Amino acid sequence: MHSEFILTVNDVLKRPLFQEARIIAGKHGLHRRIRWVHILETSHFDTLIHGEEMILATGIGFQSDGQRFASYLQKLIDANVSCLCLEIGQYVESVPDEMIKLANKHNFPLIIFLKTVRFVDITQDLHPLIINRHYQMLQKLESVSREFHRLSLTSQGALNVLKLLHDSTKTQIVYLPTQGKPVFIPTLEPIAQNDWLTFLYGHLQKLCQHPFNLSSYRLKKEDKTMLLQPVGAMGQVWALIAMASKQEPSEYHDLLLDSASLSIAQDLLRKRYMEERKLHAENLWVNDLLHNRLNEEEHIKTLIGPDYNKLNKMNYWVCLFEIEHIPNEKESISEESLESIGFHLSLLLRSAFEQHAFRPFITLKNNQLVVMALDLTSFGQSKKKLQTKERLQQVLDYIKEANANQKIGHFHLRIGVGQSYRQFKNAHLSYQEATQALLLYPYYQKPLIFYDELGVFQLLIHLQEGNILESFVHRYLGPLIEEDRLKGSDLLYTLKVYLENNGSKKLASEKLYIVRQSLYYRLEKIKELLGQDFMSPENQLALQLALRAYKLLYPDNQAISQHSRHMKKRN
Repeated sequence: MHSEFILTVNDVLKRPLFQEARIIAGKHGLHRRIRWVHILETSHFDTLIHGEEMILATGIGFQSDGQRFASYLQKLIDANVSCLCLEIGQYVESVPDEMIKLANKHNFPLIIFLKTVRFVDITQDLHPLIINRHYQMLQKLESVSREFHRLSLTSQGALNVLKLLHDSTKTQIVYLPTQGKPVFIPTLEPIAQNDWLTFLYGHLQKLCQHPFNLSSYRLKKEDKTMLLQPVGAMGQVWALIAMASKQEPSEYHDLLLDSASLSIAQDLLRKRYMEERKLHAENLWVNDLLHNRLNEEEHIKTLIGPDYNKLNKMNYWVCLFEIEHIPNEKESISEESLESIGFHLSLLLRSAFEQHAFRPFITLKNNQLVVMALDLTSFGQSKKKLQTKERLQQVLDYIKEANANQKIGHFHLRIGVGQSYRQFKNAHLSYQEATQALLLYPYYQKPLIFYDELGVFQLLIHLQEGNILESFVHRYLGPLIEEDRLKGSDLLYTLKVYLENNGSKKLASEKLYIVRQSLYYRLEKIKELLGQDFMSPENQLALQLALRAYKLLYPDNQAISQHSRHMKKRN
């Protein structure tokens, strides 16, 4: 366990200054590590030590009070102190029996000096030794880490890194990937392997459910202490490394395991990235399918292969991801970098969809990535449709979280989702709907928009071409728009609030933050401009459509924005 980097109680007892020292209790704890040496005469030391220290004391604060002395020792044990050295003579004539029993019970080394030894000499002797060993450890760690990185570039990068990790620590190494066979170095008997796998699979599954925390942690298994280190990147867990030993792992093992996991993660990421590029090259036909350039069923069947008949009966959604890089004065992004981000996002998407029982077909072009997600569990039952949409929502929420945590890159991500269809020949319809959903981002200001939740906008968005929608808005709202432009009135917004509250003057005045008399005046003006029957059922419907169409046509115009009215009121 690389004892050359660790200073133990046993090592210290061999130093010249400890030749006259005697160990009177805790002889089974001589393997304890010593990180530092402190002189500590008070029992109030909660914030003064961190654990694994050697404590030097004269007993001046306790003298003949055996109960206080025992309490002091118990607090040292609870604080994970390595050992206690007491000077016998001036303040303490002998060590109470209860202290010796307590130290033996916890295998806590209790050392006494029968002759006076200057504590400053001990600290001057041990502190440089501790610092020097720590420096040697860092040098060794840097050397091994460089070798990890070099090995990660070889054909069997992960396996070579694991072998070096074992050679450097002399511990049992178990590598458990989410895909592929586990690795044991050194190899174990089949029964022992099954025992390890049973123990570790549960931890791997938990880590996959919380993939944004890749910190290592410790566990006890029988007489061994294990260090568990997740391996992953971009909000994904790809494997778990376990390092097991009968001795307590040191800081060196923590750092070495972390370095090995990073090298393996880089190796896996590089291979997955290359596989993703290959898949995109093989699936160029997906882009033709989405743009309705593949309409012959036999051609589609040939491209998809033997699974065509089964997949063609499944429900699917087309999800359109738009990547917008966040500009930074200190850096610019090239087309190659944007493409690289796209492939890394594609890699993350593929894994996320597959984990939620979807089969994704993915295509990437410029700053847009399109996923055709086939539901592997649903064949059209209404109950399963709801479950499928919930699973789809979970995938997209996961991607948003990964983006928010900057696991992919520093950019905005907008997602439009078309409706569910069957048969590959209809894919262009869902793609068109996903595109239309994204067009409404300025109106909704949400990163995720489902086409089937657009309501009346499904109709309005088809009327944008030409002047149909603009003419409709001008016909019903033109007089109010002009009045607001000339006089700075709030008639358009007043009408919106009044209609949203079903013609309730009380509720409308409260939402507008005006007295009811002011509302009456505005409504009279609206009636004058739009006509006496503007609140007839037909006109109400037309006006509500016109207000939504106005927002669709002019998303940046604040004329009917509630936020702008609140800001104006505050100012």
